[in-house]
Amino acid sequence: MIHKFTKRANAMKPSDMRIILTASEQPNLISFAGGLPAAELFPMQALKTASEAVLTEDGPVSLQYSPTEGFEPLRRKTLERMKAIGIQANLNQVMITSGSQQAIDLTGRLFLDEGDTVICESPTYLAALNVFNICNANIVDVEMDENGMLMELLEKRLQENPHAKFIYTIPDFQNPTGRTLSLDRRKRMLELAQQYDVLILEDNPYGAIRFSGTPIPPIKHFDREGRVIYMSSFSKIFAPGLRLGWICADEVVIEKYMGFKESADMHSDGFAQRLTSKYMEQNDIDVHIEKINSAYHDRCNTMHACVNQYFPDAVSCVKPEGGLFIWVELPVNVDARKISIACLENGVAVLPGEAFFATGTQKNALRLNFSNSSEERIVEGMKRIGEVLHQELSREATVK
Repeated sequence: MIHKFTKRANAMKPSDMRIILTASEQPNLISFAGGLPAAELFPMQALKTASEAVLTEDGPVSLQYSPTEGFEPLRRKTLERMKAIGIQANLNQVMITSGSQQAIDLTGRLFLDEGDTVICESPTYLAALNVFNICNANIVDVEMDENGMLMELLEKRLQENPHAKFIYTIPDFQNPTGRTLSLDRRKRMLELAQQYDVLILEDNPYGAIRFSGTPIPPIKHFDREGRVIYMSSFSKIFAPGLRLGWICADEVVIEKYMGFKESADMHSDGFAQRLTSKYMEQNDIDVHIEKINSAYHDRCNTMHACVNQYFPDAVSCVKPEGGLFIWVELPVNVDARKISIACLENGVAVLPGEAFFATGTQKNALRLNFSNSSEERIVEGMKRIGEVLHQELSREATVK
């Protein structure tokens, strides 16, 4: 039988993330490969109480079809959370999505025709790259430094691509690098977007996971003309299995989003929305966020210390002020994919950085997740990675 797939389907390949995460399910394997929150910190008892309240108070209604735009009380609570970080919006400018991943996917459907240009950080979130590639977009990347995307290069890319549809950015504790876009660059990005008449897609699932440093207002805070589409998620601050995120944009844009969402899944999980809303009604979610941030701070400190203690001196990384990841750069002649395979053989899973580059040109980086492992397992896993790195760098030196 011949499967008559579309060109898009035939172009799809298994992602590095899926391959590594499948391998990560091996017993006794220490995994730093995923972007998973700490499951032991999920508020289980409070969720049981909230679940019982939803079923008691709302009964069958909680299990019925829901509005495409989302459960209104949850949307109002989302507005309150955005207001607290400087985003002013009204109810009609917010739509609940099935995680922020769906928000990215819907954005691709809404804005990208084949051959359209997207400008993004280099490196950037690999699942966003997958969406843009499925849309057959032209992905133009912009290099970063420790303060995020370089604005001089961004302007050059905008000049070279005058019909670009949007700039995609993760400004807070970026995936995969953990870097944060500085305040002056956020303002400059918006100025450039206005000058060259392009949208900004601000993806901010990690902003609340700050455990050091000073919070910076989102780009959307400075937006006065509806040029910034803001998206975020409950996955990293609450429970990813509930698959709840949101989009904030001008009403005319949200109306278009709803049309595409209706064709995709009608609405996000209605019970999960009511459960999350009830939890926030009964509990202070910021207290929960403080709890996970404290744990992640300790785990980040432990992993960063292990880089200095167990990795070769030729390896470098920057300690993030929040988020879930540490980005490790190896000597330029070292292939991180080869390192990741050797690490699996040594009982630890890591994600090679090549997949996060639109062009796949940089091969000497690793993304390490610290949120989903105890400090003890972090130490043991980092020792194992260090063993692999020392062996590989010694081999490279011998070959030379």
